Amino acid sequence: MSIKILITGGTFDKEYDEINGKLYFKNTHLPEILNLGRCNLTIEVKTLMMIDSLEMTEADRHLIIEHCKHGNETRIVITHGTDTMTDTAAVLGAANLNKTIVLTGAMIPYKFGSSDGLFNMGSALAFAQTLPVGVYVVMNGRYFNWNNVRKNKVSGIFEEKTKKHE
Repeated sequence: MSIKILITGGTFDKEYDEINGKLYFKNTHLPEILNLGRCNLTIEVKTLMMIDSLEMTEADRHLIIEHCKHGNETRIVITHGTDTMTDTAAVLGAANLNKTIVLTGAMIPYKFGSSDGLFNMGSALAFAQTLPVGVYVVMNGRYFNWNNVRKNKVSGIFEEKTKKHE
């Protein structure tokens, strides 16, 4: 089984510039993460963009859909910023592709050392291998269907939607 990983940026891949005190993008940390996790899966990695998800446009989401649609892999993991991850998941869900697509990210940049990114990537790869066709958000060891997930901006975790949250 081969898994394609599409990289879009997000907190997962941010670096810290000590001189100006800002976060920025340089290169993806995914090869280091896969190596550290001793991953021995057959994986193809493709960087589509390195942006903050708040800057993601509909054209960017269309590019993501096209790469999901036209690849031979039926199992796809997408690294994504957490602020608009559910928006991209909804667009992918509406596309109704016959593939298992998992979006994941991190609340803290991987390079900070205390990141949830390594754990989330491992979880995403495991869920991508085992979940049926569909679109999912995987964060903090849990998976959520694309149409029943929200980011709780108070607690900083993803959770199922409930009537009181809508």
